[in-house]
Amino acid sequence: MRKSLKTQIAVLFIGLIGFVFLANWCTNNFLLERYYVAKKEAALQRIYDNMNKVEDVDDYLMDDFENTLSEYCTRYNLSAIILTDEFVPLLYGTENYQKQELQGRLWGYLMGIDKSETEVLKENDNYVIQKTQDFKDKVDYLEIWGVFNTGYYFMMRIPMESIRDSVRTSNEFLGYFIVIGLAVSMILISWMSRKITTPLQELTELSKRMADLDFDAKYTSGGQNEIGQLGEHFNQMSETLERTISELKTANNQLQNDIEEKIQIDEMRKEFLSNVSHELKTPIALIQGYAEGLKECINDDAESRDFYCEVIMDEAAKMNNMVKKLLTLNHLESGKDAIVFERFDLTKLVRTVVHSAELLADQKGAKILFEETESHYVWADEFKTEEVVTNFVSNAINHVDFDKVIEIKMKKENGKVHTSVFNTGVPIPEADIDKIWIKFYKVDKARTREYGGSGIGLSIVKAIMDSMHQKFGVKNYDNGVEFWFELEADNGREMKSEMTEEFAKPVEVKGEKTEQNEP
Repeated sequence: MRKSLKTQIAVLFIGLIGFVFLANWCTNNFLLERYYVAKKEAALQRIYDNMNKVEDVDDYLMDDFENTLSEYCTRYNLSAIILTDEFVPLLYGTENYQKQELQGRLWGYLMGIDKSETEVLKENDNYVIQKTQDFKDKVDYLEIWGVFNTGYYFMMRIPMESIRDSVRTSNEFLGYFIVIGLAVSMILISWMSRKITTPLQELTELSKRMADLDFDAKYTSGGQNEIGQLGEHFNQMSETLERTISELKTANNQLQNDIEEKIQIDEMRKEFLSNVSHELKTPIALIQGYAEGLKECINDDAESRDFYCEVIMDEAAKMNNMVKKLLTLNHLESGKDAIVFERFDLTKLVRTVVHSAELLADQKGAKILFEETESHYVWADEFKTEEVVTNFVSNAINHVDFDKVIEIKMKKENGKVHTSVFNTGVPIPEADIDKIWIKFYKVDKARTREYGGSGIGLSIVKAIMDSMHQKFGVKNYDNGVEFWFELEADNGREMKSEMTEEFAKPVEVKGEKTEQNEP
């Protein structure tokens, strides 16, 4: 919290405002009185200058002179006395009870017999400005006394207590203002800092998710200011990065395939021709034999002829299916079929394949279990991944036995999504487990021929997984076989929930594992 921008902004602004308020209070508390004294001193000087302009009171209307003095007394809370050159009172600008006191004080000043403690602020031949304390009521005054140009003596004074009252009142008001101002400032600054930092926090979280390659993260706070524009640029960058990574993965995979292409192409052609020739011998021989039998009318009855025709059609269909798979395999192994990496939901793909295979499973009396509900996003070629899943599921249906259960599971670990297809039945012999990925290899030739298998499906799986540079394999159990493959997980996407169960086969179908065999 101490390092958060919101806290730093709040502390900075509140500290700054607090400093301003404190400086204002200290200035008001320690300097305001001096400032008031200086202002009152200047006022006394100004009053003296204005009244000293009168050269002769007889020439100046006494009423005007008295009114002027009265006005000054009222405006500045002033007490004043003016004596003639014979020390006869001429004018009073004060309450009656202070007249004798002012007259006595002025007489004492003029005669030099006043012993009051005074602090002279300014002095010249005509007047003295000083601070003094009345010895009776102990009240401090700011005074000016001296002589006008007319020869009349004068004294004017302002009580310092009124100045101090003003200072105290001002400090009290300022204290309340500081407390209320700080409270309001804290509220406003807290709101303002939250207004500023909330979009920044969203951008920070967005950048973190983008660093984890989660390109679904988008800035949503909006705004037309610089932060809003930055958020929009983050969104554009996220889209560009996702597209660029997809292109880079595709280009990198293509580069790896190109490097291997020239080395493998000659051997694949020779192997392809040899295997095709071998696999086509049996169906061609059967078609030829039964066709000759029809031509020579070995069996004249209609039932026999129908049987001969069905054998020929069945063998032709098997040859057609084999040729299609051979062409698919040839494209994969030659590298002509480009791998396009994209991000997709593997769980959704598997569920689609399972729904498509349910009818064939029902015909076999088998049950397919697939209970995964969590989305698993991966980087791979979606079309070819579907081919792998379809081959594994079809192979499981064709070889299911015993309890006739097929179970499909998915698990994310170490940045990979591990997918397995398990079927109950006879395990693969140990001598054959390393050879099942070879083209045209058949563990049980009679059974393979029964369901029309050509021994190419698992070779297609191997070619697809090799082209994507991902792992795959097969495991034996006491009561069945498990085929599996792995794909690169989209580690940036936030999953809805973490898987809490260990990846294992159900108790009723789990047996002792054999060593994992990977190509």
